[in-house]
Amino acid sequence: MDLVEVLTRLLEIFYHHRGKIIGLLTGFLISILLLTLGLLKTFFIVGCSIIGFVIGKKVDNHEDFRDLIDRILPPHD
Repeated sequence: MDLVEVLTRLLEIFYHHRGKIIGLLTGFLISILLLTLGLLKTFFIVGCSIIGFVIGKKVDNHEDFRDLIDRILPPHD
């Protein structure tokens, strides 16, 4: 098997089992963070990651970032 065949096979496996693979890697990463940093620092890192993901998703979808901020922190009149 050459390198192209191996990479093609790995991509096929990832395509069919991506949820399991991503879940496994996420769980592994969180467990390492918990063991090395502790609970509060891990929650902080995960929270910042989720916020970054949401902001990135809004940017990718060409949504106005100010709408998200207004929803979270409504303007005071």
